[in-house]
Amino acid sequence: MDNTFHPLFYGFHFYLFSLIAIASALLFVTRKSPVAAALWLINVMFCLAALYVMLDAQFIGAIQVLVYAGAIMVVFLFVVMLLNLGRPGELADIRGLAPRLVAGGVGLALLAEVMVLARTRFPAQPLPAAAVGRLSAQGAGGVIAPVAGPLFREHLLAFELTSILLLAAIVGAVVIGKTREAGDAR
Repeated sequence: MDNTFHPLFYGFHFYLFSLIAIASALLFVTRKSPVAAALWLINVMFCLAALYVMLDAQFIGAIQVLVYAGAIMVVFLFVVMLLNLGRPGELADIRGLAPRLVAGGVGLALLAEVMVLARTRFPAQPLPAAAVGRLSAQGAGGVIAPVAGPLFREHLLAFELTSILLLAAIVGAVVIGKTREAGDAR
């Protein structure tokens, strides 16, 4: 089987995930509800992770999902819920029939794509021989060493300061939330 299918396959999905990421980012900045905005931001993070995986940076894609879409967004949603910024009526972004039909159409298109991909036969070795040789020559460090080395050597201070900054933001949000509660009780 020839590899002419792969450039079209990867090109299509690159543009698909890029457009979804851009649309989700636009929806993120236009939402009034912070909970809905956070959910759109999670969608952006998943699309970026898919783009990283398509660029053969699987580790960065996994970290994108675990750290950003997972941990940081859970903390953000926790703080939003703690401050009680979202009202139950504002949580639903889709109002009316037209957006629901568009969402259903997109869902059916993605389902059809999954069905087509499930029936497609891929070659046993999708990578060219030169790429396989390059991947095996990376040694024991694999693809993680080029990321982890500089992160924990040259940029360790910035990495730790970022975690302290996030912790200070959470503590500040809790203090602001408790101050509002005390002010509302009067």
